[in-house]
Amino acid sequence: MADPKGFLNHGREVAKTRPVDVRLKDWNEVYVPGSLLPIISKQASRCMDCGIPFCHNGCPLGNLIPEWNDYAYREDWGAASERLHATNNFPEFTGRLCPAPCESACVLGINQPAVTIKNVEVSIIDKAWETGDVAPQIPERLSGKTVAVIGSGPAGLAAAQQLTRAGHTVAVYERADRVGGLLRYGIPEFKMEKRHINRRIEQMRAEGTRFRTGIEIGRDLKATDLKKRYDAVVIAAGATTARDLPVPGRELKGVYQAMEYLPLANKVQEGDFVAPPISAEGKHVVVIGGGDTGADCVGTAHRQGAASVTQLEIMPRPNDERNPVSQPWPTFPMLYKVTSAHEEGGERVYSVSTTHFEGDEDGNVQWLHLTEVEFVEGKLTQKPGTERKIPAQLVTLAMGFTGTDRENGLVDQFGLELDERGNIARDADFQTNVPGVFVAGDAGRGQSLIVWAIAEGRSAARGVDRFLAGASDLPAPIRPTDRALMV
Repeated sequence: MADPKGFLNHGREVAKTRPVDVRLKDWNEVYVPGSLLPIISKQASRCMDCGIPFCHNGCPLGNLIPEWNDYAYREDWGAASERLHATNNFPEFTGRLCPAPCESACVLGINQPAVTIKNVEVSIIDKAWETGDVAPQIPERLSGKTVAVIGSGPAGLAAAQQLTRAGHTVAVYERADRVGGLLRYGIPEFKMEKRHINRRIEQMRAEGTRFRTGIEIGRDLKATDLKKRYDAVVIAAGATTARDLPVPGRELKGVYQAMEYLPLANKVQEGDFVAPPISAEGKHVVVIGGGDTGADCVGTAHRQGAASVTQLEIMPRPNDERNPVSQPWPTFPMLYKVTSAHEEGGERVYSVSTTHFEGDEDGNVQWLHLTEVEFVEGKLTQKPGTERKIPAQLVTLAMGFTGTDRENGLVDQFGLELDERGNIARDADFQTNVPGVFVAGDAGRGQSLIVWAIAEGRSAARGVDRFLAGASDLPAPIRPTDRALMV
């Protein structure tokens, strides 16, 4: 145990963010560089090394949290990094992007603020990169087997790294021009600078993983041809079919899916554009959807100089604190969350539904019409007399995703079966109905968190390894049927 009295002597203290007026002038991460290390040892000491560490259950990766908390408390960064990497290929991603269900399951969180697990995690991995403790793990021998991984998001990268380290020759196919999937083009720079992806990709290249960008399986290369080239295929293409809003005026110029808007801002940071083709500068912006993607749109619009930003959510405002009856510990509660983007300004409106868009004579959106809604006998119903309109010259739809892409032909060319939710069906080994074709991440699970994607990639890699070698020593933290710890 790190410090038997740590949780009694120290309160919760989280990473400091840069002042709003400063960070809105750039696209760097919002946190003050180096602000965690001076406090992280005390924060790690708050871990009680519980007899039954429920944080393990909160995290699908099965992270060895009490162990690396202890090492961080003692400032043994090398050992902490080893324990961290034992279950997680990319802790620099999860330490920045994961909503930390492990903290919701922290035993200390029953009656005190939970341990800052996420901050400890990111401190360990940043220190590991700084000290050179993150090195390529080159396989001792090659198996002679080849694997294609479709998609370079967290699930695809995790599967590829695990399989490369097991001795297989792995090629990752990515339809975008750079590796990273939604990590690259869906996550704004202010949440995670892309240098973190770049150095991890260099590590994977040094281990032997090959990357093929600008190739979309199904369009640029037929799925059947890919299967002939490789001994096994892992589909980690994500759930990229965005939920749409079929209301009058949807066709107006200025109404975009979030994933049409966000990648362009990232491409500016990559040097592809001087200014984004879609910009919020000087415009009244409305973001439809109250989740993390919506918050990303809010933060991006602020940095582009929007005249105003309004975020709409059809559901009621969540509670500030956990409801012990409807969302008891250790489940992951749905709470009112103020992200760094929300700290920067804008208005959040709950319990409203968009009825239609109104445009000008040139077909540009100018107004969004909405109405308040309420639950009546378990159904969302419009409240009469609450209709109004708000200015909207740029609208982004951030309402989630409904499944994997069907238009590119990948699913049909492989002949894959889908489950009742429209995801690619798989067995206990993550194998589809087509022998040798496996699926990992959102393509099989549906839209989920980054920790679930990495866990899926690691587990699918074990299934592939067993298929190719007859047995496998690779870890499998989850089963395809496992779900988050929620009520």
